[in-house]
Amino acid sequence: IVGAAVGLAMRGYRPVVEIQFDGFVYPAFDQIVSQVAKMHRRTEGLVRMPIVIRIPYGGGIGAVEHHSESPEAYFTHTAGLRVISPSDPNAAYLTIQQAIASDDPVVYFEPKRRYWDKGEVGEAPRGDLGSAQVLREGTDVTILCYGPRVRTCRQAAQAAEEEGRSLEVVDLRSLSPIDTETVFASIAKTGRCVIVHEAATFLGMGAELAAQVQ
Repeated sequence: IVGAAVGLAMRGYRPVVEIQFDGFVYPAFDQIVSQVAKMHRRTEGLVRMPIVIRIPYGGGIGAVEHHSESPEAYFTHTAGLRVISPSDPNAAYLTIQQAIASDDPVVYFEPKRRYWDKGEVGEAPRGDLGSAQVLREGTDVTILCYGPRVRTCRQAAQAAEEEGRSLEVVDLRSLSPIDTETVFASIAKTGRCVIVHEAATFLGMGAELAAQVQ
């Protein structure tokens, strides 16, 4: 699948490919890291790789181990890739179009637990593909989250409001690059930060976010 996409991209197409489940992406890992991520620089800018690789990911659907993984850190660690994860129907509607329009290769992680969510779509894009979004203003603490956990964090913020606490919810959307300007501005305002994700914690997105915030 990915090898065919590389050939199509070299011929000037903008392929969008889909890996059925997160755990099935590993046979393509060599091509993604060795070719998709490196071809643009290897050719000194002559060849671009405007490929979108859609990967359903995460738990919450009662599936077995190869269908419930969160491998985003593998790809955020790879120079040359953009890594995106939408959190709701409208974010998906907007960012998939931005990803296809991008001249950079995009690994596009789609939360499986959100596949059946419904909502209005079509709002004008806010920021570029790498922009985080402040979904809920708050003053007591900043919640940094992405993908499948954004809805959970918004629900937590609503519950906290009923107890007199004001939580600011920031949806990263882009995991690589990270919109540190939006993240830092929020934390400078609230003075506190909680990072939420469902992936492995060791050397994961949370550790990187915590390090950059510190």
